[in-house]
Amino acid sequence: MNILDDLKLQYKAGGIVIKLIFWNVALFVIPWLFFAILSFLGLTIDYIDYVSLSSNPSFLLWKPWSLLTYAFFHSGFMHIIFNLIVLNFAGRLFMTYFTGKQLLGLYILSAIFAGIIYISVFYILNINAPIVGASAAIMAILVATATYNPFMELRLFIIGNVKLWHVTAVIVLIDLMQIRSENMGGHISHLAGAFFGFIFIKLLQNGTDLSKVVTSVLDFFANLFNKRQSTPFKKVHKNYNKPVEKVVSKIVTKDKSQQQIDEILDKISQSGYDSLTKEEKEFLFKVGK
Repeated sequence: MNILDDLKLQYKAGGIVIKLIFWNVALFVIPWLFFAILSFLGLTIDYIDYVSLSSNPSFLLWKPWSLLTYAFFHSGFMHIIFNLIVLNFAGRLFMTYFTGKQLLGLYILSAIFAGIIYISVFYILNINAPIVGASAAIMAILVATATYNPFMELRLFIIGNVKLWHVTAVIVLIDLMQIRSENMGGHISHLAGAFFGFIFIKLLQNGTDLSKVVTSVLDFFANLFNKRQSTPFKKVHKNYNKPVEKVVSKIVTKDKSQQQIDEILDKISQSGYDSLTKEEKEFLFKVGK
């Protein structure tokens, strides 16, 4: 397999953390390349202006999507690298206790909440400035995990063993100390995301899962799309009678394939993707087509 096939396989076999990383990277690289080509041809367009979140609430009238898109775009290489490192770290810790749907729901809802807080504070202060970056949503994931299990043991390079709440408290404290800095908007959104992560877990512990709001919306559109796709197939199979023996045979084949997929996914979860053999990678890639 080539590198592209390998990346496709990692995306399909990976969980929501890997998918979020892929989405953020794609939304950073693809627009940058596209608009760099346009700039070379003499046409300069600042695409960040269309996806960033402005502190001016009136801007939401012509770009309402920015309340969410800002959390998937980044302003520079170091910006996205740092955010994705923390996302991978916090996301994997979160997935120790919760599901992928809950992580995605938390990511989206915390980004929206932090965006609203950012607009509100800057509007009161009469400051007009845009913001981009996944930091607020990532902070929500980290604080949510620390709220659920603050005494989780972490082993950090040079420092050694520390508690998760120690790491989280230091990061939150840094944001508080720098709230009057040049990047005040970024630190305000970080703290808003942290607060939402805390509330998310407290509500979840009391039986209220806010992520179900996002899941319901995504499922609605997914089911709508699936219904449109399945309509012609229903007509094709309406008057077609399959022999009983063929139906049984297909079910058996599916079970064997699924069993092999499950075994490979278990191997990935225990030893990582790199532990797969070439044959196992090719099998997963063919199944995913």
